[in-house]
Amino acid sequence: MTSPVPITEPREAPGSHPATVPALSIDGISHSYGPRRALMEVSFNVQPASFTALLGLNGAGKSTLFSLITRLFGIQSGRVSIFGHDVSKSPGEALRLLGVVFQPRTLDLDLSLTQNLLYHAALHGISRREAAARSAELLGRIGLSERAGSKVRDLSGGQMRRLEIARALLHRPRLLLLDEPTVGLDVKARADIISHVRQLVTEQGIGVLWATHLFDEILPGDDLVVLHQGKVLAQGPMSRVIAEAGAQDVNTAFMRLTGTQTMPGGGA
Repeated sequence: MTSPVPITEPREAPGSHPATVPALSIDGISHSYGPRRALMEVSFNVQPASFTALLGLNGAGKSTLFSLITRLFGIQSGRVSIFGHDVSKSPGEALRLLGVVFQPRTLDLDLSLTQNLLYHAALHGISRREAAARSAELLGRIGLSERAGSKVRDLSGGQMRRLEIARALLHRPRLLLLDEPTVGLDVKARADIISHVRQLVTEQGIGVLWATHLFDEILPGDDLVVLHQGKVLAQGPMSRVIAEAGAQDVNTAFMRLTGTQTMPGGGA
């Protein structure tokens, strides 16, 4: 396993990357755990200012792919680049443009909301003064300013997720990865998280890769990548994926593409 490279403060201004350069490019990625092949020649792009849903059942390879993008695992075969920066050859340049929310919670429950954010900012080389200003701004944006001094363990599940997203945005990345971010949340908390992330796409032009097994988290205007047993079975605008599968909705399209009667789900 390769350790993540420390990320420093971005030097480019937001929006300085050419619109023609994908926010994320996955090119021919394969990965094995011993004899078991987890990913096989996976390729797709995520564009800036877009919401791309990575749809697959548990075990499809979504978390493995996220671990490769973030360099938690070394890349065995293929190439990953973030705004044109190869994560293997130029990891610092690539990863400073990336924010990540993993499926397992990674907050320190005994620290306050602000302390969690300040600690994370220090890892990114952000000055204490700037980190304090950004933390206050982000807590206000997610509606948790009044809880700034509270311990994280006193938050609800949805509030913790919002805090994790705020933390991922502290260094002002241009690409945000979220791995099953609504797992374990109630219906309202799920809706709040999805709405917040979509607002980031619209208002800040962030490219988003949203890994999920839930159909109702995907909208008709989204880009869609169907990942099943380590292979990409379809990709493109959701409407096109549905049409090419000869289906009327994403549920039916998924089952036809995967040849399974097991539906990822549509509710909480």
